[in-house]
Amino acid sequence: MSFATGLSGLRAASSDLQTTGNNIANANTTGFKKSRAEFADVYATSLSGVAKTQPGSGVKVTEVAQQFTQGNIDFTENSLDIAISGNGFFTLANNVNDPQPTNFTRNGAFQLNKEGYVVDDRGRYLMAFKPNGETIEEGFSQGVFQALQVDTSQGLPRATESINLKINLNAGDLAPTAAFDPSNPDSFNNVTSATIYDSQGNSHTLSTYYRKTGANQWDTYVYLNDRGVTLGANPVYDANDAIVTPAGDVTYEPVGTAPTPVPVTFSASGLLLNVNGQAALSTGSFPSNIFLNGIDLAPDFVVEDLNFELDFAGGTQFNSAFSVNDLVQDGLPSGNLTGIDINSEGVMLSRFSNGASKPIGQVALARFPNDQGLAKLGDTSWGESADSGQPIFGSAGSNNFGVMQSAALESSNVDLSDQLVRLIIAQQAYQANAQTISTQNTITQTILNIR
Repeated sequence: MSFATGLSGLRAASSDLQTTGNNIANANTTGFKKSRAEFADVYATSLSGVAKTQPGSGVKVTEVAQQFTQGNIDFTENSLDIAISGNGFFTLANNVNDPQPTNFTRNGAFQLNKEGYVVDDRGRYLMAFKPNGETIEEGFSQGVFQALQVDTSQGLPRATESINLKINLNAGDLAPTAAFDPSNPDSFNNVTSATIYDSQGNSHTLSTYYRKTGANQWDTYVYLNDRGVTLGANPVYDANDAIVTPAGDVTYEPVGTAPTPVPVTFSASGLLLNVNGQAALSTGSFPSNIFLNGIDLAPDFVVEDLNFELDFAGGTQFNSAFSVNDLVQDGLPSGNLTGIDINSEGVMLSRFSNGASKPIGQVALARFPNDQGLAKLGDTSWGESADSGQPIFGSAGSNNFGVMQSAALESSNVDLSDQLVRLIIAQQAYQANAQTISTQNTITQTILNIR
């Protein structure tokens, strides 16, 4: 027995105590991963190797290895809190102008800085993949990183470009005898209206009147802001979808002047045959794309001309009450930011009071061939090292990455009861090694006291 052997045991036990104490200290640290002290025995060697009778020279700490097991998911009330359930790390950059991830963390407690960027508590920028367009369906450019920034300004208005209107005209209605006049309800059978928007988000009322003119025959009158609109003809396309005949001119009639009606003719079976002399696209439906474009608005509206399609596809004439089965228009007024949504795939959407939503980006995740080899940077973050291998980037829910949960945080994976038991074991090891030194000292004193 030697003092060196006992001292090595004390050092190893001390490292175990420090490691366990650090785990206990971080039991409530978001995204913290516990560590484990690992040891190896030590032998004095020579050219001939270790003798069979060699008792050993003590112990050494080979590694303080982090354990990347899943922590519990705790739910919060902050939509910018994000938890990863499964494999992967959030990617962070120190410089918004150089958005290359240099830090990796499981701590998903994020917030907005004064410029609207999503950052952690140290001000590092959360990285995301850039959107390819204005919708989620257009996808994201994985590998093209950008710092997530939430635009807190007003949601932009969107001019109406399409109105889909599915109606049923009552085959049992009688034809009115009075000349058509929108102010006289006895001169038409039915009317329906929709609110549409121009490029500035101003609202306008589009009304369509339906007047039966004979057996299975109807006239449709279109009004915009109580002014009649004479519709242009549909464009004609060739086999390559190129326009052969452009859409006809649209006339915005003076106040009090009725527009030229769109004639609608049905077969005796009640299914649509044609509109404006054009064959139906499918049996039992109105043809699509009756164009209403290039309309000049009133002088007090200095905006772009309205340019949209009025689509009656799916309309019917059955012997039942008039009904509007569907009415959808794609325009929007201006709106204010009302919230942020993050789905399980890490797609972040800004929501506006006008009903619009816009993808900001898709949170970028990283994983490594060897998590144990990551460099410990502190602040519950890690960095790439030669032992970890290069990061593999991707999105949540794909390519062996976990999924994300918004308004939630991953807690520390430290089990306090387990760590307290390990603390007792480490303490006993320390005391036992101290006893070997004491015993060695007693033996040495015995030798020194021989006379």
